[in-house]
Amino acid sequence: MQMVHNVALVLGGGGAAGNAWQIGIIAGLAEGGLDLTQIADLVIGTSAGATAAAQVRSGMPPAGLLASVLSPPAQPAGQNRERPPSLPMATVFERMRAIGAAATSAVGLQRAMGAFGLESDSVLAPGAAQRRAIVAARLPRREWPERLMIVVAVNAHNGELAVFDRDSGVELVDAVTASTALPGLVPTVAINGTHYIDGGVRSADNSDLASGYANVVVLSPLGGRSQAPPEAGQFEGLRRPPEWGTDLASQVGALRKQGSRVEVITPDADSRAAMGTSQVDPATRIPAARAGFAQGKHEAARVTFP
Repeated sequence: MQMVHNVALVLGGGGAAGNAWQIGIIAGLAEGGLDLTQIADLVIGTSAGATAAAQVRSGMPPAGLLASVLSPPAQPAGQNRERPPSLPMATVFERMRAIGAAATSAVGLQRAMGAFGLESDSVLAPGAAQRRAIVAARLPRREWPERLMIVVAVNAHNGELAVFDRDSGVELVDAVTASTALPGLVPTVAINGTHYIDGGVRSADNSDLASGYANVVVLSPLGGRSQAPPEAGQFEGLRRPPEWGTDLASQVGALRKQGSRVEVITPDADSRAAMGTSQVDPATRIPAARAGFAQGKHEAARVTFP
């Protein structure tokens, strides 16, 4: 297969810790001489990676992105500080485990998770506007970048893949809010009458969307999770048998078979320790970013392009 594009950067899901770790990695790689904010022809963002993608494509230099993660988070203007309605985390994870155990196909899993998200809206929907404002406050700019970027979500009604870009007619804030809408934890996102859920429901990374690129760099906060059982208190993620082709190893293998050169970066031991067992906890952001920065400087010697 002839490659017609050069570099694709894939940013996967992984909560607040995963987002911060990815920004740290990118800043560390840049410190080591590889500035992916400049050389990536395409950036693909899923879930927390969608926020990171918008940050990477904002025009801010890597050092500035890292500095923003290490600073106190901005408070959305005009919003009260009351916590939005929520379901107990343990209840959500128990339901997700049950959905994963019962699913017999990737699309079946996606449909069941969509149904769970729509069902949960009866409790969570009142917090939709507040959540959109929170997501917007994380973005350095609210407009789609000129350079190619796609944000991945899942249609909650039929479980199908949804890919947003600057030509989709969807505001960037809405696209990122949809991509980060994990069923049971936050409300689904309504865009033009259709509800969407977290793109990580399809795949934690969706690296298959980089097909056709000669060089692919995947930053996967959850990519090493299958290498060992999760620590106590850590959610192991949705079950994805290899035959479905939606796990990271299968997607990377398919890209390599097509002729792409793929570099995968997952958290090293220090980064995993910094990210902790609850990656949605905002308190993990600063240690995860710092660990990612140190790891990125080390990885810069390995991740090179011909």
